[in-house]
Amino acid sequence: MPSFDEVLKEAGEFGRFQKRVFFLLSQTGITFSSLFVSVVFLGRAPHNFWCRIPGAAELSERCGWTLEEERNFTVLPLHLGNESVSGECERLDVTWDTSVSCSSPLACYGNHSTGNLPLAPCHDNWVYEQPHSSIVSEYNLVCGNAWMLDLSQAILNLGFLAGAFILGYAADRYGRILIYLLSCLGVGMCGIIVAFSPNFTVFLIFRFLQGMFGKGTWMTCYVIVTEIVGSDQRIVGIVIQIFFTLGIIILPGIAYLIPTWQGIQLAISLPNFLFLLYYWVVPESPRWLLTRKKGEKALKIMRNIAKHNGKFLSPHYSEITISNEEVSNPSFLDLVRTPQMRRNTLILMYAWFTSALIYQGLVMRLGITGGNLYLDFFISGAVELPAAFLIIVTIDRIGRRLPFAMSNIVASIACLITAFLPEDIPWLKTTVATLGRLSITIAFEVVYLVNSELYPTTLRNFGVSLCSSLCDLGGIIAPFLLFRLAAIWLELPLIIFSILAAICGLLVLLLPETKGISLPETVEDVEQL
Repeated sequence: MPSFDEVLKEAGEFGRFQKRVFFLLSQTGITFSSLFVSVVFLGRAPHNFWCRIPGAAELSERCGWTLEEERNFTVLPLHLGNESVSGECERLDVTWDTSVSCSSPLACYGNHSTGNLPLAPCHDNWVYEQPHSSIVSEYNLVCGNAWMLDLSQAILNLGFLAGAFILGYAADRYGRILIYLLSCLGVGMCGIIVAFSPNFTVFLIFRFLQGMFGKGTWMTCYVIVTEIVGSDQRIVGIVIQIFFTLGIIILPGIAYLIPTWQGIQLAISLPNFLFLLYYWVVPESPRWLLTRKKGEKALKIMRNIAKHNGKFLSPHYSEITISNEEVSNPSFLDLVRTPQMRRNTLILMYAWFTSALIYQGLVMRLGITGGNLYLDFFISGAVELPAAFLIIVTIDRIGRRLPFAMSNIVASIACLITAFLPEDIPWLKTTVATLGRLSITIAFEVVYLVNSELYPTTLRNFGVSLCSSLCDLGGIIAPFLLFRLAAIWLELPLIIFSILAAICGLLVLLLPETKGISLPETVEDVEQL
């Protein structure tokens, strides 16, 4: 009986069939990355907003004021009395009487100078120039509520974390393609509900669920792609990351063309419904079928792959060797029971955590430098494109381990230098920080590939899910770490990033080299790497 890899060689390791499946599933990267970083455009800070005095709306209607005139009557007296008060988070603690003069509504307080009038904090009475341009103006996430915007991103990452565990387990139990299709349906449905949420609570609940299903689509499409190609072609795991970067490059264009946050949210959610058509063109992973003792189905799919690739499988193949390992439902203990598995799991968990924390930290750090949001975001995405090409050039010549370690070390050095460069040479500071961003992107992309190569088929989806869940933990911590430490000293986060990356660079040297080795089928195979 031939092994799966032998049958795959005969059917074609990366023929027309695999190329088609790869191209179709790669589109998931575009929608997933748009969801991943969408908060930058969904949560744009409104340019002009101010706090309305009670009774102002009725008076404004009676007097026929424009919004600009009402603002002048509301904010100017406040500003004249106290120059440090902008009128965004505080208002005069007065109630406008609708019977007063239209030309001087504060005349009834004539004995007081406006500087002596009491102030009150604003609650829900904000007026925005562009009321539906972002979730900030939609749900009043300003002043004392500004922290809720950070919460919305933390909730999305929490959804990714839940998806990694729940849907990672489900994909190993019930099949890759079933969970992929259900996840696509879930992302689309939840995305529509998020766009039309009546309040912020509903928004958060369905943003969490969209994150959970989004992680399901990205994770399963990645595993299917790496499982249907030969060991020499697993570089597709890196190429699929280019589509993730494409999503980041396309998003500012979408946001520039669509003026409302609901429109942007629908634009990144609705394409997921198109992926449901893959039911007819993308098969179940034959590797997974073999681990579930479904050899006949796997062989049927392999014959179909061979036919599309213009090859022919020997008719005497009536069965393919399947792993002797009994398939129990995977658990964390399976990943740490044996010494090599334990070492791999702990190092990979740390590598995921560090990559995500530094990656998101550097993306957000670019966001707080000001400038043209659309252009800056486009450039920061374009910087990532060379990462995949650098990996493709080096990984099959040098192997996985050295580029993985070097990218972390270079990121560490770049962060450290950026922290101590003087502010008066901004171009140099930006260039070195960009080198750090490129290096950590390479590390982030290599960890995906290495993670799937270091686990046996029976535990692959669960192992990738569990280790990559640490990436979501990094995503939850990143905004708080960046903004809290930057408040102490602007460059302090870079020092922390530098230390974390240096440790990671040294640790990954302890992992086995997987260049040109067949994907391990059993835990025993991993122990012998």
